[in-house]
Amino acid sequence: MAETCDILISGGGIAGLTAAAAFGTAGFDVVCVDPALPVTGRDEAGADMRSTAMLQPARRVLEAAGVWDGLAEHAAPLQVMRIIDAGGEVAAPRVVKSFDAADISEQPFGWNFPNWLLRRVLVARLDALDCVDFRPGTGTTSLFTRTGSAKVGLTEGGPVTARLVIAADGRGSPMREAAGIEVSTSRYGQKALAFAVTHPVPHDNVSTEIHRTGGPFTLVPLPDRDGMPCSAVVWMDDGPKTMARAAASVEDFEAEMSERSCYQFGPLTLVTPRNVWPIISQQAERLSGQRLALIAEAAHVLPPIGAQGLNMSLADTAMLLELAVARPEGLGDAAMLEAYHKARHGDVALRVRGIDLLNRASQASAPLARDARAAGLNALYAMAPVRKMLMQMGLGVR
Repeated sequence: MAETCDILISGGGIAGLTAAAAFGTAGFDVVCVDPALPVTGRDEAGADMRSTAMLQPARRVLEAAGVWDGLAEHAAPLQVMRIIDAGGEVAAPRVVKSFDAADISEQPFGWNFPNWLLRRVLVARLDALDCVDFRPGTGTTSLFTRTGSAKVGLTEGGPVTARLVIAADGRGSPMREAAGIEVSTSRYGQKALAFAVTHPVPHDNVSTEIHRTGGPFTLVPLPDRDGMPCSAVVWMDDGPKTMARAAASVEDFEAEMSERSCYQFGPLTLVTPRNVWPIISQQAERLSGQRLALIAEAAHVLPPIGAQGLNMSLADTAMLLELAVARPEGLGDAAMLEAYHKARHGDVALRVRGIDLLNRASQASAPLARDARAAGLNALYAMAPVRKMLMQMGLGVR
């Protein structure tokens, strides 16, 4: 007899694992598959050295998924987001603006976590949920949908019939492609380096984004490491320059990244491997198909600016969960999936366009363009209502 479940989730990254935990906690019967095995240790080969700032709305999703309590002790609060323009003749700050969460909330903007840690806590949560079957090492091979259900072929075992398929399987999503949903893609010629550093000057829970040329250099607070203040870094720049830095000696790399940071936290010391990630912007034409919902990078990909990427992914999950709980008898039907598309598509399109513009501004190399960027930062910050509105939009609360 064919295997059945309420929901099959294709993809076991952070977004897919969170969705599995959230729907499982709500009582749905979930199968989650991913062809890769999750790397859940900081020092394991293939560990994801990126970090994720979970903004306030994302915390509510993690609470609903039953994982926040396991994460809270590892959280580095993000109380202040500081933007520095260092686009002058020398690598030194010329405009510094700080956005304090206290202006709009009693809580921090969010809480930062290493990605490997998020995976570890999420996998442990799935192990504790009897209604969730997580199958790392198993991928999807086919998708056949009809009005009442979907059948998904797997690389291991027989097909699974589900009422709803959630595609959380990345920017090249096999489930999205099987459903024939088109995407639009923008390429910037950029790559990002992701790594962690220690530094002598405390970060004081301040996330710092430094703009010069090629892309932002962002330091996000992490808990202390070996008694030293620690930050996660994402350094975006032109692809060839990024690849050269990835291959540079540690000594040369530390000297260059310390200069690029404008020594805001003193000399930086590299404490993890350097991971390289391609930078693109991508948006699916639709966020749903017959018996199929797209979330996370299957639906939208953004440059890592403003902590929008995974937070948008968790907003996708929150909306799907709200619709499913409100009308469980309609799980995966046309009405639910159309409501999901309408609820999320406009917000996704707005944020994709906004981050695209910010990234192009951050790439500016001509002096006049860099001067315009600095002037724009000054102007936006000077208008208090606009400044607060931008902070609320960044949080995803308006």
